[in-house]
Amino acid sequence: MVFLFKIGFLEITWVDFIDVGLVSVLLYQIYKLIRGSIAVNIFLGLLALYLVYLMVNAAQMELLSTILGQFMGVGFIAMIVLFQPEIRKFLLVLGRSTEFRENFLKTVSHWRHGHVSDFDVSQVIDAVKSFKATRTGALIVFTRDSELKFYAQTGDLLDAEVNKRLLISIFNKTSPLHDGAVIIYKGRIKAARCVLPVSENDHLPADFGLRHRAAVGMSENTDTLVLAVSEETGRLILARNGKYLRSLSLSQTEEKILQYLNYTEPSNWEEIVPEELVAD
Repeated sequence: MVFLFKIGFLEITWVDFIDVGLVSVLLYQIYKLIRGSIAVNIFLGLLALYLVYLMVNAAQMELLSTILGQFMGVGFIAMIVLFQPEIRKFLLVLGRSTEFRENFLKTVSHWRHGHVSDFDVSQVIDAVKSFKATRTGALIVFTRDSELKFYAQTGDLLDAEVNKRLLISIFNKTSPLHDGAVIIYKGRIKAARCVLPVSENDHLPADFGLRHRAAVGMSENTDTLVLAVSEETGRLILARNGKYLRSLSLSQTEEKILQYLNYTEPSNWEEIVPEELVAD
């Protein structure tokens, strides 16, 4: 083993540098996942308890060390129970990373063949224009690589071609399908009245209702683009990867949808349209 340098009795090697680097990345990812949630306080509490256990153990306080040791013994199970949402989110992030190469190859393939989605997005935009004018709430999920069967099965399966009249009919306030989301895959409405996961992000704007939080939550958990129209204000948002754009014009909304469907999204898409823009 080649030693780089010594600090007292510690001998530092390349493996130590790699070890520290990987741990730093892991801790940073954990911080990103639990940031802004109550899990931060729980994590700090568990960390403090562990540090106390180490000090008590080092001081050879047998009784207190035994008591705290029992807590440490069930610590792994307790962490799974307490951090279930965060662990699930972390595993979803890992799942996305394993799909990176496949999605990258898909992107290159679409680019080489000049792929353009044959989905008529204007039908959705025309429907959204009507929703904004009539203050009709709507929640639409666009997916390009998966049918999202798990979420589709929470609603009513349709498998119908996308068109303006059908979307307006679905989200009509008197329709039994208006509560929940529509899932669109390959130009077809796969299901309506679907239940979406709600974001637990505490940093979302106070004026975000359940529909907006569901849009952000769905984008956090899946590789989708989600459009939500507010029933109270008629304004729309687009959510992607847990981030959102609001106060978009209809033309900007159409552009973002096409970019998503055609794999031409910019990496910093959430910064392209400032929130100060006034919607159509």
